Amino acid sequence: MSADPIAAAAQGLPQRILILIHSLHGGGAERVAADLSAQWARAGAEVTLVTLAGADKDVYALHPDVRRVALGMAGDSGGGMRGLLANLRRVRALRLRIVASRAQVVLGMMTTASVLAVLAARGLPVRVIATEHTHPPSQSLSRLWRQLRRYAYPRAHRVVALTRDTARWIETHVPGSRLAVIPNPVHWPLQHEPPVVAPPPAGPRILLAVGRLHRDKGFDMLLQAYARIAARFPDWHLVILGEGAERAALAAQIARLGLDGRVSLPGRVGNMDQWYARADLYVLSSRVEGLSNTLLEAMASGLAAVAFDCETGPREIVRDGVDGVLVRPAADEQALAQALAGVMGDEGRRAALAAQAVQVRERFSVERVLGLWRQVLAGGPATARVPAGGGASPSDS
Repeated sequence: MSADPIAAAAQGLPQRILILIHSLHGGGAERVAADLSAQWARAGAEVTLVTLAGADKDVYALHPDVRRVALGMAGDSGGGMRGLLANLRRVRALRLRIVASRAQVVLGMMTTASVLAVLAARGLPVRVIATEHTHPPSQSLSRLWRQLRRYAYPRAHRVVALTRDTARWIETHVPGSRLAVIPNPVHWPLQHEPPVVAPPPAGPRILLAVGRLHRDKGFDMLLQAYARIAARFPDWHLVILGEGAERAALAAQIARLGLDGRVSLPGRVGNMDQWYARADLYVLSSRVEGLSNTLLEAMASGLAAVAFDCETGPREIVRDGVDGVLVRPAADEQALAQALAGVMGDEGRRAALAAQAVQVRERFSVERVLGLWRQVLAGGPATARVPAGGGASPSDS
C-alpha cells in the first residue's frame, strides 16, 4: 500500500488538466476547484485553472504548481445579440487556452462554465467533464442557458452531480447526459487560515450556523425558530458565521425579535476549526443546498447536526437519528424549533449523535472522493442512467 493515500488515489490521472470556473471570489464550488487543482498538481499532473473573472478578488490561494489564467471576461453580458457575441468571445478565448495547455481533460465547474467548456472544446481531442454544484431547480438560469445546457451536457464525456437527487433531476430534464455522483470531500484536519476571529473561551453553550448571509441559507427562519425556544435555554447562544448581503436585514430581525445578546454575527472567519471545537451543536437551516461543506466540517469536528431536509444535500450526509436530525417539513420554523429543543435539552442524545458524526471523515474522505474523480478523469465507462438507489457516492457504504 502506498505511504501516501492521496497520491495512490490520484494514480491514473491524465497528465494535463484544465479547470474552468467563473471566479475564485469565494463559494463552495470555487473552494472545491482550488482543492482539486492542488491535489492533482501534487499527484504530478499539469493543472491549469482558468477563470472568466480577473484574479484581483481571489479568495482562495492555489498550489504553486497550478498555472493560473484569468481571462478577465466576466461581467454582465446583457441579452440578445450583445450577450451572444460576448459568449462567443469567451468560447474563442477559452478554446485558445485549451489548445495552448494541450489539456487532455477540461473540467467545467458549475453550469455556465460547463456549457462554455463543451462549446470551446468541440472538435478537439479532449474529454470535457461538466459539473453541477447546486440543485438545478434552485438556479436562476435564463431560457438560453437552459437550452444550451440541454445541448451541451449530452456531448460531455461525463456530467458530475454532487448528489443523487441532482443526478436524477438531470437524467430526467437533460436526457442523454452520462452521469456520475461525486460529493465534495471533507478535509481533516481542517485548515486554519485568516481571518482569525477567536471564539469566546468560556460562557454559554453555542448553537452554531455557518454560511453566506443569503436568503438561500434560511437564517431568517433560524432566527424565528430560535426565538421560539430561547427563553427555555438561557444558557445557549446562537452564532451565525459568514458574510453577505443579508447582514443588515438579519441584524434588524435580531433586534425585532428581542434577541440582542443572544445571537452573534461575527462575520467570515478562517479559523473554523476553533469555532467547531467551541460549539455544542450545529444547525443547517438552508432552503436549498448542493452538498454542504460546512455540514461535513461540523460533523467531522464531532458536532451533532440538526438540518432541514431540503430537496437535496443534507439527507446524503446526515443519517437521521444516527448522527444528526433531519427536520421535516423543510422550511418549517416550528419544526426546526422543536428539533433544536429536542437536542439542546438532552445532553446524552447530543453526545450519542456527535460520537457517530465523526464517521463522515471516512465516508467523505479526500482519498475516497479522489478515487471517484480518478475513475471519471481516466475516461472510464459512463453509465447513462442513475440507479434507483443512487449513484457512486461514498455515503452509500
